[in-house]
Amino acid sequence: MSTVTLPGSSLIAELRPEARNAPESGIVEVVNHGRLKEGLIPLWVGEGDLPTPDFIVRAANKSLAAGETFYTWQRGIPELREALARYHTALYGQPFAMDRFFVTGSGMQSVQIVVRMITGPGDEVVIPTPAWPNVAAAIGVAGAIPVNVPMDYVQGRFTLDLDRLAAAITPKARAIAINSPANPTGWTATKDELAAILALAREHGIWIIADEIYARFVYDGSARAASFHDVMQPEDRILFVQTFSKNWAMTGWRVGWIEAPPAFAQIIENLIQYSTSGSPVFVQRAAIAALDEGESFIAEQIARATEGRRIIAEGLKATNRVTLSPPDGAFYQFFSVDGWTDSRALAIDLVDKANVGLAPGTAFGAGGETGLRLCFARNAADLTETVVRLQRALAQG
Repeated sequence: MSTVTLPGSSLIAELRPEARNAPESGIVEVVNHGRLKEGLIPLWVGEGDLPTPDFIVRAANKSLAAGETFYTWQRGIPELREALARYHTALYGQPFAMDRFFVTGSGMQSVQIVVRMITGPGDEVVIPTPAWPNVAAAIGVAGAIPVNVPMDYVQGRFTLDLDRLAAAITPKARAIAINSPANPTGWTATKDELAAILALAREHGIWIIADEIYARFVYDGSARAASFHDVMQPEDRILFVQTFSKNWAMTGWRVGWIEAPPAFAQIIENLIQYSTSGSPVFVQRAAIAALDEGESFIAEQIARATEGRRIIAEGLKATNRVTLSPPDGAFYQFFSVDGWTDSRALAIDLVDKANVGLAPGTAFGAGGETGLRLCFARNAADLTETVVRLQRALAQG
């Protein structure tokens, strides 16, 4: 049997190792395996099933109709940066100025920019895992080294061992990446834990990359999760990465923001200029509408996720083959199945046998190898059917 050699294959060795070694997404691998299966329930990626609400779409359409299709402010249009300041002031109960906010082409671009700002070849970034794999990948593409700190699973809950986190900080460390509420585990740091992490960063003179994207999705009745905003001082080395994707069902719009000290403005503007040269104005007008008019929609999203969390947890526990704890935050159920240690193989098996798409824990780093991630930000009927299919498939072994 002959082997097909693609044009250019002989030149791959000439590419930079950071590019050659960028990992394939373990999530996308499973998505591609089942993407075209008829009737499949797709719970493998971090988005719900609601389309972007009309009031956001109308703002974009109005902007397009007005001819706002030209280059614009690299830092984001002033109106959006002002809206971000208003939103943060209301959410955190303290004043924010627009000059702390910089509009990006997605949460992922926010991650790439802050990683480029503070790391380079040979530097280390400490990451509690299991964790969203794109952060570690962005660190690797920048030539730096992600250092995994596996979380403990104690009495049905993920916990972060602060002594283990401290021990992972070497002289090469430049940052700690903290995602709370966390994807995929749902771990949600307390205010005291965030203060302890910040104390470590201060002690070692390193940065915190703060991903608080799921802050609104908590299940203890609070309006939001604890934040580094609750414990930080203006001089602290903290860079916040954010996105419009989750709260406002805008995954396909590709718009996010960075919150950083105002003194970084020209540096961030330069990095935006040399990557995307800014975000489309009509997308930014939509983002303003999301911030200013979106509270009722966020409440709807949280209510749906709360019910979805209940349906999935109760249904999976009923199989008597699953280890899980309902998450404190975010909108994912991370669980393992008794008798399975290879979550990649299990995810593919469940696509074939249950027609349900889940993300394999192998994609999320150390400590996630045996788990599966299920996104429950979806309608109750689909989640109820998911439970039926998974119960049937798991009963078959």
